[in-house]
Amino acid sequence: MVTLRRRTLKVLTLLVLFAFLTSFLLSYSHTVATTAWLPRQLVLELSDSFRRLVAFPRRPCTCARCVGQRRVSAWFDQRFNQSMQPLLTAQNAFLYEDTYPWWLRLQGEKQPQDLNATFRELFEVVPGGVDPLLEKKAVGCRRCAVVGNSGNLRASWYGPHIDSHDFVLRMNKAPTAGFEADVGSKTTHHFVYPESFRELADNVSMVLVPFKTLDLQWVVSATTTGTISHTYIPVPAKIKVKKEQILVYHPAFIKYVFDSWLQGHGRYPSTGILSVIFSLHVCDEVDLYGFGADSRGNWHHYWENNPSAGAFRKTGVHDGDFESNVTSALASIHKVRIFKGR
Repeated sequence: MVTLRRRTLKVLTLLVLFAFLTSFLLSYSHTVATTAWLPRQLVLELSDSFRRLVAFPRRPCTCARCVGQRRVSAWFDQRFNQSMQPLLTAQNAFLYEDTYPWWLRLQGEKQPQDLNATFRELFEVVPGGVDPLLEKKAVGCRRCAVVGNSGNLRASWYGPHIDSHDFVLRMNKAPTAGFEADVGSKTTHHFVYPESFRELADNVSMVLVPFKTLDLQWVVSATTTGTISHTYIPVPAKIKVKKEQILVYHPAFIKYVFDSWLQGHGRYPSTGILSVIFSLHVCDEVDLYGFGADSRGNWHHYWENNPSAGAFRKTGVHDGDFESNVTSALASIHKVRIFKGR
C-alpha cells in the first residue's frame, strides 16, 4: 500500500512539473522570434497530448479487459451503478420506502414481520460485514467465472478453464461431483435460496438470495434452532455451512438488477442474472459458462437426463429470453465473455 502511494505521488509530481514546463515554454515561444531547439508547434502538440492524457479515464484494473471501465458503452454506463452494494451488512441493513414494498410483493407477503427485528436477529448469528475476499483494496486483476446450469456444459471440457479463475460462482442445486471435466471442481461462492439449497464444501461461501422475509429467518433458524422446515415447500431444517461463511444478497441490489438491467421484464430476476450482475461489481474480468440453450435449442440442466426439458425458461416469474439478451449485450461490448459449450 505504501509503495502504491509513493508511486502515485511520483506520477502526480511529474505531471505537475510537465504542466509547468509546458506553460513556460509556451510563453517563451511567444516572446522569442526563432527557437531552433523547440519549435512552438511541438510545444502545442505536447500540451495537447498532456490534456488528452489527463482526460483519459484511468483503467480500474490490470486485466486485458476491465468490467468497470467507463466510457466504453453508453448502454452500459446508463445501467451500471458502482455505488450499489451487492451484500447486506449490519451497516447497510435497511430498505428505502420504494424498495421494501416491491420486495414484499415478490412472493406475495401480506403480513410481513418486523424487518428491522429480523435484521437484528440475522446479524446476531452471521457476520455483519462484507466478505474480505470480495473487497477490492487495490488495482489488480480479479478473474471470475460465473457458472450457470445449462445442458450446453455437457462434453464441453471447460472444467480446467473454469477452475483457473480466482473466483468461481455457482448457483442453486448445481453439483460438481461426477461432472468435473465439464464444469470444474472449484467453487468460492454459491448462490442459493432456501428452496434451492444444497450442502456445500467447507471452503465455500454461501450467498443467500432472499426473495422474502422468511428466507432471512430461515438462515437464523437453520444455523441455530432448526424450527423452520417448510416455506412453500419443505426446506432443510439445519444446514452445515459455517456461520462466518454466510453472506446475504442485498434486497435493494435485487431491485437494482430488476430496474436497471431487466427494465422491469419478468416478475423478478433469476438467480442466474443476479449472479452475473453481482460479478460485474466485485470482479475485474468475467467469464460466463452454462448460460442459455444447448446447440439444439434445448433448455435444461447439465445433470438432467431429459434434454428436452425447458420449463424453467418460461416460468412466468423470470423472463429468460430478456435475461439472455442482457448477457449477450454485455458480451458484445466486451464486458463479459460467454462460453457456449455444446
